[in-house]
Amino acid sequence: MTADQHLEPSVDPGRLRKAMSRFCTGVAVITGVDDAGPTGLLVQSLASVSLDPPLVLFCPQKTSRSWPRIVGTGRFGANILSEGQRHLCDTFATSGEDKFHGVRWHPSRTGTPMLDGQLAYVECRIEAVHDAGDHEIVLGRVTDLSESELDGPLLFYRGRFGGWAA
Repeated sequence: MTADQHLEPSVDPGRLRKAMSRFCTGVAVITGVDDAGPTGLLVQSLASVSLDPPLVLFCPQKTSRSWPRIVGTGRFGANILSEGQRHLCDTFATSGEDKFHGVRWHPSRTGTPMLDGQLAYVECRIEAVHDAGDHEIVLGRVTDLSESELDGPLLFYRGRFGGWAA
């Protein structure tokens, strides 16, 4: 440990969560498919990193049961949720065997699940995975994408999901 680290105050995780909840984010479901079938997880950490080359990132929890299945395939799909997809949040935020039961979706060119009704879909090849405390930072190279004509993103703010009133 360096001398500077001894001088840094400890930050309470609850206070950090409360402060960061003031930053409004979009909501996405990261999907993949392996021999056991489709799987997915909910994230609020999806971000564009670079246009050239086309790169995005997201940050799954290390305790996720879906993430090991997705990373094993070497690719993922990022489904950016629309306001009308609030019902999918509980499904993909919790651990479960068949998160796709009753969920409408279709396979992308490579078979990765594309959720019906999403605002946009970004398919990626995993470029790198970095350790980041209780999460990982996943960098993906965009290989395909699509946008819908829907409007109205699903947003996450101060611990709640909602829409956007322009």
